[in-house]
Amino acid sequence: MAESNTIASISDPAIRRIIDVTKPSRANIKTALIEDIEPITQCIRAGVEFIEVYASDSEPFDPELQALCAEKNVPTRLVESSIVNQLFKGERKAKTFGLARVPRPARFSDIAARDGDVVVLDGVKIVGNIGAIVRTSLALGASGIVLVDSDLTSIADRRLLRASRGYVFSLPVVLAGREEAISFVRDNDMSLMVLEADGRLKVKDLGGESTRLALLFGSETGGPSQAFKDAATATVSIPMISSTESLNVSVSVGIALHERIDRNFPAS
Repeated sequence: MAESNTIASISDPAIRRIIDVTKPSRANIKTALIEDIEPITQCIRAGVEFIEVYASDSEPFDPELQALCAEKNVPTRLVESSIVNQLFKGERKAKTFGLARVPRPARFSDIAARDGDVVVLDGVKIVGNIGAIVRTSLALGASGIVLVDSDLTSIADRRLLRASRGYVFSLPVVLAGREEAISFVRDNDMSLMVLEADGRLKVKDLGGESTRLALLFGSETGGPSQAFKDAATATVSIPMISSTESLNVSVSVGIALHERIDRNFPAS
């Protein structure tokens, strides 16, 4: 990469744009900052359009990412390490980062067009958990995720992009209200399985269900809301020793989806 392609000024238009993109007060997110090699790679492979990808001049540009950018016609430039330090002052400093145009928000129709089970998260607000669930859901064949009462206004939230390692654009993730989510489940003839501590069924019973399911997980503190309990086809519990109060919600999602791999892997 030629030295003339190295950004050496904080006033460079690209750097000013990155600063604008990282401002927390943005309401309508149209451009996102994607950080680190793996998330950038996954986003490019998912079809996300990148404006440009940057790397600190303190170390070589990753050759595999460089080749992928060249293949997809994504411009690349180096940035002087002193500028990178100013960009990420007071936080973890990414050595590789890119500006991307945020795809249109996912819709229920995007999930309906796929055939795997649907994960519904009710009141799950910890972004790290949501990011882990995105990766697990993609890996275990779910067709999409519905986020209800997550406090997120966009799946392009910088925290979620980090937590999901860039996979958040690799399957449909829809932000919705409770009634919208319940209507979607009903309109698509899915059984709503609500995971809770004293569920009537055991999680292993899910493996015997041949039809598409909506798997509902509430927050660890509050559990599923009454609206979803009222709409449930069945309640499901994950057996555990009595001295353990609960499992992390991302672990619960992984356990439930693993019981469904015989059905969801062919579907995916």
